[in-house]
Amino acid sequence: MREVDMIISKGRILLLDDNDSIIKDGSIAIDGDSIAAVGESVDIESQYTGRRKIDASGCLVMPGLINCHTHAAMTCFRGIADDMELMDWLNNYIFPAEAKNVDPDLAYWGSLLACAEMIKSVTTTFCDMYIFEDETARAAKEAGIRCLLGEVLFDFPSPNVKTPSEGLEYTRMLIEKWADDPLVNILVEPHALYTCSPTLLKDAKALADQYNVPVATHLLENRGEQEQLQKLFGVKATHFLKDIGYLDERFFAFHCVCMDDEDIKIFADHGCKVVHNPESNMKLASGVAPISSMIKRGVVVGLGTDGCASNNNLDMLQEMDTAAKLEKVERLDPTVMSARTVIRMATCNGAKVLGMENHVGSLKASMKADIIILDLNKPHLTPLYNEYSHLAYAVNGSDVDTAIINGTVVMENRKLTTIDENEAMAQVRKIAERIKKSLEE
Repeated sequence: MREVDMIISKGRILLLDDNDSIIKDGSIAIDGDSIAAVGESVDIESQYTGRRKIDASGCLVMPGLINCHTHAAMTCFRGIADDMELMDWLNNYIFPAEAKNVDPDLAYWGSLLACAEMIKSVTTTFCDMYIFEDETARAAKEAGIRCLLGEVLFDFPSPNVKTPSEGLEYTRMLIEKWADDPLVNILVEPHALYTCSPTLLKDAKALADQYNVPVATHLLENRGEQEQLQKLFGVKATHFLKDIGYLDERFFAFHCVCMDDEDIKIFADHGCKVVHNPESNMKLASGVAPISSMIKRGVVVGLGTDGCASNNNLDMLQEMDTAAKLEKVERLDPTVMSARTVIRMATCNGAKVLGMENHVGSLKASMKADIIILDLNKPHLTPLYNEYSHLAYAVNGSDVDTAIINGTVVMENRKLTTIDENEAMAQVRKIAERIKKSLEE
């Protein structure tokens, strides 16, 4: 018998592998930060003994969800500017509020609160773009949640840096500081084509290429942006990106609402990925991204919540439900965007978008132990005919009992073990009072 750190026993295990395997009575052996073995309970427990054992009887065990796009610290701006169009919301409310209020303290506490919210609603990995991202990295590290993050790059000053070159140097610092960290990963993130000059975009790509890290940006979020970029460049946005050497397998874009068939083909031909943010797109009336067409063409698509100022939560289970139903009503076809499709977007395909598919997104030996356990003994989850259906259309965040990230239990019996959530909420409430006063000035 091999002794390991932990065994999750007798659960219904959803592997999210290439075969969509489900083990009805399965166990997982965890040693250190990784999965040692997954299989039938009788086999695992005849070969392994755990220093700790978690009984998952009556529970669904699966990979943690991957939130491929958010702005974590914007929990501090939840609900300040609702029910308006994207550019009005961004230019007249969000950018001014950020300029007056964002500092390292806000970035840290807002991010820590986001980590608490995400863990409690089954997210174990998130991709972040915001300001003072070293503070977000610190919060994520303390919370024990996996992340891929980058400092937002603009042509104009942000609360953190005065010039584009300072932003690039801050990003370089992040890459070097967090290199080889087990949880914190860094990418390069120019905000958008309408807020970054061609020079900044090229310099950002060069930095990403130098360190072999991903690069990501907001792209074609609504019709107004599409028309603005066409006038600015004289060509389609995807043609511009192709011309400046942006399009490769390490590039992914957020939103992509206004991509046509040619744009989708260009992305597919170059191995670029897309992150779908349906609830934010709906709330800002940006439109409906042609996700089914992207998937049909072979574009890998992940799922993200966007930030709390435009969603207004970080619940990936809710995002899956919305993604599935929105596509069906947009296409008037109930067969598109199946439950299986959106769950894979939030797990194994999300991992591919972030370049993490060899570490997270599915359950198999040698993968990192990022695992969630959901209690199925609930009225709204009874009876169970299909696991994918329940996850897409019935499960909610409060059904998650236990979350394990990198082999560490970060939530047990709905109680966070790495975050004092009451302190995080209290600190964000204090910050919110400051924000309220600034908005009245």
